[in-house]
Amino acid sequence: MPIRTRVAALAALTATALAVGATATAQAGAAPNEPARKTASAQKTAAAPRFLAASELPPHPTGWTAGPVTDGFPEQLAYCLGEGVPAYDYRHRLFHTDLDTSAVQVTVVTGSAAKGKALAALLDEEIRGCAARLERLYPEIEAEGRFFGTLPVEEGASVHGLHTETSYGATDVNLLSVGRDGRTVTVVGWGQMGDFDDAPLAAFKKTAKKAVIKLY
Repeated sequence: MPIRTRVAALAALTATALAVGATATAQAGAAPNEPARKTASAQKTAAAPRFLAASELPPHPTGWTAGPVTDGFPEQLAYCLGEGVPAYDYRHRLFHTDLDTSAVQVTVVTGSAAKGKALAALLDEEIRGCAARLERLYPEIEAEGRFFGTLPVEEGASVHGLHTETSYGATDVNLLSVGRDGRTVTVVGWGQMGDFDDAPLAAFKKTAKKAVIKLY
């Protein structure tokens, strides 16, 4: 499972995120007729920010495979953001390796720079509180969150880490970033089995910075 937590109980948060994504997709597809839908789709594609390529993720021995860019909020980020995302027209891309390492990027264009700033701040706050929230909701999890600073790119990006360990011994580490360029916001997540010592922090910061650069 991309951005692994290995905790089945997190399905509740996943369901919330899927509902948000479905709402946003339904709103995006509410055009009155087929020509209007095609025109709106073409305009959306032309104006859409670019996504990371597989080669721009932290290096992995087996290499990365990038999925298509898809409408909706990704369930792979639900464990930290499932209850904290307002309804927007999110788009996302999933990445995987031949082993257990995986990644995800979600991007959204809000209505203004002020709305983009507010959304980025909200997402950042949700990630900061993720470890405590997981422990409160799921007693079988021990979680630790770390803040790894900000990156000087456009309106900035913040980098966070999350380590989870279950009562049955599964341990996973995740890196997450929230970045913004004007009204556009992006979140990048990376995860695999292990702890903070196994996380490619320096390489992930380069990826997070590149994700913001590609927004404009």
